[in-house]
Amino acid sequence: MRLAVPLIAFSAALALAAPGTAEDTPASTPALAQAPVRAPVRPPRLIVAISVDQFSADLFAQYREHYSHGFARLLQGAVFPSGFQSHAATETCPGHSTLLTGVHPSRTGVIANTWYDAALGRDVYCAEDEANPNSTVDDPVVSAGHLRAPTLGDLLKRKNPASLNVAVSAKDRAVAMMGGHSTDAAYWFKGKGFATYPGRSLSEAAQAENVALAQSVGAGADDLPMPDWCAALDRTLPLGAFSIGTYRFALKPGDFKSFSRSPRMDAATADMAIHLLDEMPLGKDDAPDVLSVSFSATDYVGHAYGTEGVEMCIQMAQLDQSIGRLLDALDKRGLDYVVVLSADHGGIDAPERLKQQGYPAAARLDPSLTAKALSAAVSQQTGIAAKSGDLFHGAGGSGDVWLAPGLAPKQRKTVIAALVARLKANPQVAGAWTADELKAVNVPSGDPQDWTLAERFAASYDSRRSGDVVMATKRAVVPGTAPVPGLASTHGSPWDYDRRVPILFWRDGLAHEEMPQPVETVDIAPTLAALVGLKEPAGTWDGRCLDIDGTEADSCAR
Repeated sequence: MRLAVPLIAFSAALALAAPGTAEDTPASTPALAQAPVRAPVRPPRLIVAISVDQFSADLFAQYREHYSHGFARLLQGAVFPSGFQSHAATETCPGHSTLLTGVHPSRTGVIANTWYDAALGRDVYCAEDEANPNSTVDDPVVSAGHLRAPTLGDLLKRKNPASLNVAVSAKDRAVAMMGGHSTDAAYWFKGKGFATYPGRSLSEAAQAENVALAQSVGAGADDLPMPDWCAALDRTLPLGAFSIGTYRFALKPGDFKSFSRSPRMDAATADMAIHLLDEMPLGKDDAPDVLSVSFSATDYVGHAYGTEGVEMCIQMAQLDQSIGRLLDALDKRGLDYVVVLSADHGGIDAPERLKQQGYPAAARLDPSLTAKALSAAVSQQTGIAAKSGDLFHGAGGSGDVWLAPGLAPKQRKTVIAALVARLKANPQVAGAWTADELKAVNVPSGDPQDWTLAERFAASYDSRRSGDVVMATKRAVVPGTAPVPGLASTHGSPWDYDRRVPILFWRDGLAHEEMPQPVETVDIAPTLAALVGLKEPAGTWDGRCLDIDGTEADSCAR
């Protein structure tokens, strides 16, 4: 590993009213003018892999005309507006696990954010070292140990240990799934600052960023600015005891929880990534490096306020600036880099607003589909009960249902049959499959929008971790039986509003092209591997290399 370069100076504080201070934001963006195409002649020295959590293709299409900074730059490159997280488990951990491994969750082993472990008798977090006695599902000892596939950074370091593999996000699971098993630096936000893996010390960059955050969050901040084009979305939506639709992210002094779930968190993530450009140092020699940056605030905003209020509109404007500052910082350092941007999953709006917009089928989950209700009903029907606790774990809107341990084989068979029949009879359920049925389904390789529901679930099914039964609710049935503050809507379905995400590639000299064909996020890793000359054996990827050169040249033929 190359020696780190000492940091000379840092910004004194994070200006929360105008997020991000690691680099000055230019008053205009002259780089947006289309320059003459100069096809790159050598592999890039740095791969910058950006994930925007809960960034659906629908959001991208809705706001792309308003982007003026970071996204506007990326829109000059190779644009795939119909990328797919082709599997059914459209949650943060499974989605991030596909981005740089090039394989589906059925091979990464990351089938959900949490799953039930019968041997432990509790849920296990996807980025947890549950063997550590200090770890719990709510306060995990963070680890990438559950990820069964190498990331691109892992493979590059395997080929050349001088390659650097760096990951940063607000979420530990995004860092673990994009960075993988061999990160040189890994940072996520916890509590009141950036944290890292057990046994590692915070670097100068992380310490300085945390000092700046303490000062600026401690001071609080006024509302974030609302662009004029957000005005049409600025209206109240009542959700029982609270409402959404008009919040502008004013920050009370010292309120780190609100800070971490706002556009300001993305600004801090960009700051941390910019500091790491110098500290590591990245992209400075011929060994290709990977910098993974996952921006989490879109997901937090989508959960708390839905996707169609002024909150998401402000978030899109602020995220555009944060990504732009990161790209400007890369340019300022004269680095030869390639960027890919995609998402771990999409999302859907709050059903109450969907109904206002003419979607009468939008609804919240039928309470009879919760694990507790299903346990009681099936136990009453069959006379079979768990030795302790509920008969089922999981259920709800996210798919997997695990049986309680300790049932005899005949009891398991009876309970599963009763559960599947009950699920299929519910008007909110689109389908239900047993583990044996999903084991028999081959993960397809054709266009992902044409996959059957069973094929989508097979792509995220792992026999060692997935449920004994897997269920799918119908379109626009939002998990959760009632809205609560912080959770107005969510994701996790097999439907395309959760599966379809944009995929954008940009590099200086790369010809622009709009590429409408459906592609998959598992195509990202083999595409980037081709650019840096990394050759892996057949079968390494579930995806394929995408030719992202808009000219006669083939970027995969290197």
